[in-house]
Amino acid sequence: MESAIIDAADQIVVPTFVSPLCICILWLPLLQLGGVAGYLFLPLAEAIVFAMIASFILSRTLTPTLAAWLLRGQVVAKQQSASGTQPGNIFTRLQAGFETGFNRFRQSYRNLLETITSRRKRFVVLYLCAALASLLLFLDTGQDFFPGIKSGEIDMHMRVPVGTRIEESTKIAVLVGRQIHDLLPGQVTGTLMNCGLPSSGINLAYSDTGTVGSQDCDIAITLRNQASPVARYRQILRVGLTARFPGTVFSFLPGDITAKILNFGLPSPIDVEISGRDLATNFTYATKMLDRLQHIPGIADVRIQQVMGQPTLLLASRRSFALGTGLTEADIADNVLANLSGSGQVSPTYWLDTSNGIAHLVNSMAPQDQLTSINDLQNITVDSGNGNPTNALPQLVGALSTIHQTGSPGEVSHFAIMPVIDIYANVEGLDLGSVTDAVARVVKGMAPSLPRGAAVTVNGQSVTMHSAYAQLITGLAVSIVLIYLVIVVNFQSWLDPFIIISALPAALGGIAWILFLTHTTLSVPALTGAIMCMGTATANTILVVAFARERLAEHGDPVQAAIEAGFARIRPVLMTALAMILGMLPMSFSNTQNAPLGRAVIGGLLVATATTLLFVPCVFAMLHRRAPGAAQAAQKGEAA
Repeated sequence: MESAIIDAADQIVVPTFVSPLCICILWLPLLQLGGVAGYLFLPLAEAIVFAMIASFILSRTLTPTLAAWLLRGQVVAKQQSASGTQPGNIFTRLQAGFETGFNRFRQSYRNLLETITSRRKRFVVLYLCAALASLLLFLDTGQDFFPGIKSGEIDMHMRVPVGTRIEESTKIAVLVGRQIHDLLPGQVTGTLMNCGLPSSGINLAYSDTGTVGSQDCDIAITLRNQASPVARYRQILRVGLTARFPGTVFSFLPGDITAKILNFGLPSPIDVEISGRDLATNFTYATKMLDRLQHIPGIADVRIQQVMGQPTLLLASRRSFALGTGLTEADIADNVLANLSGSGQVSPTYWLDTSNGIAHLVNSMAPQDQLTSINDLQNITVDSGNGNPTNALPQLVGALSTIHQTGSPGEVSHFAIMPVIDIYANVEGLDLGSVTDAVARVVKGMAPSLPRGAAVTVNGQSVTMHSAYAQLITGLAVSIVLIYLVIVVNFQSWLDPFIIISALPAALGGIAWILFLTHTTLSVPALTGAIMCMGTATANTILVVAFARERLAEHGDPVQAAIEAGFARIRPVLMTALAMILGMLPMSFSNTQNAPLGRAVIGGLLVATATTLLFVPCVFAMLHRRAPGAAQAAQKGEAA
């Protein structure tokens, strides 16, 4: 028995070396992937690479040793079966029954393979055409960077009419909270509201909600069930709240931490930037573009981030009048600021507490209840701040200046120094790729009316998504070429590696089918699953082709060698594929970002396994020629 195990290990030395090496090469694209995708999948790639290295070492050392030790019982069971003695162990009887059924299945497979190989040219052409045609399904699956998950929370941003005071915004937010409970009866456990700007700039720096003033409120909605259909609830709130609160703009923010990271600080996955020096003209152009973007299917919550009509009182001083009284324009501004914002804005003063050595800012200002109208503002007294040594009469702001009601930008954003107008948009019901392509077409269609000196750029998740896709697909193509060259070196043939690689398009077709049938979009996890699937498919194909080469070298008949290879290697091929498929089932049904990975592996391996057992033997038999004297050798074998 020990010699049989050693002979078996020697016979499969090439497959056991090449298969883990090919899987490691296929994971090279993830090892060099950057950004968030690289951060999420780099540990997975490293774990698989090192696991493959360890598995190769164990397969050449520990596995043969354990086989020599544990298979003695199987030898005894076979001897008892040959002598007619039925073993009493229930597990042995179950195994014997399974072996009987599996042998019948394997014999049926051999009969099918013999039928297919007899018509191999027609079968190969039809199978390859079907596999390549299946790749067209990727055009219908759509593209996302990462799939959305159900987080059990809805984050919503509310913007009431510009200029609304903070207390009025809070009242409206409370009414909105009540309507949320009415629109989603029994589904909401609580709402948390945050209105206006935070008191500290540090809190604003860590916020991605787009809050710019007292008219903005953030509402966090906690759902009772974490598996609730968040997308459907968002649509209910979007329609219901807009009808109940006209003039208020509602937009939804990413609820799970992964989506927030993927937005890179933006409140939405799509950001159309209009940059240029003429801010007012660019805002008018952005308003026209906003109207066109709203008609794109699948787009939602389209809004302009910057506020241009913030209610403002413009105080224009009359310098000739002020100079006549011995005052300057700076004196008027300092006195108004000291009354409205405090003396700390114009003349910071600190008081030192001698007991503990801490200095405190002293800030004096007029009580807010004494500045409630334009008349109160006009009655602010103005002095030069020098103690009035000449005993001059005090002057009033209204006598030295005029006050006009106007609008001003509530927020001025910059990118690369240039002022920017941002149009944010979410994606609902469609994939990010198709919506972004439609946005790009709208931007291109409005390019002739772009203001002079302005530029439009589409930013957001789509840019990072296309970059990650390009890295993965390019790296995958390079990895397949490297695998081909590695197999060429080990097999000392250019033809057999081509036979092995020919099974990969069918695996991609299987991935396309399962994504299409499960309504799953193409994403970085799905591409990662494609890498995993093709690694396993390549390893299984190597097993079949390596055994077929050995049988071809022995008797020289490629058709017979292909049939024998499929018949002999059907067990390890099915075991490897079945173990991977069963292991991916929980992931494919889970509410995680990696669900597309599991589905891609399952769909790809289902088709790849059929390809390995049916398509690859036919290609091997078709591309290899019958060796000289093979027919005579076959006839002699039949006669014997």
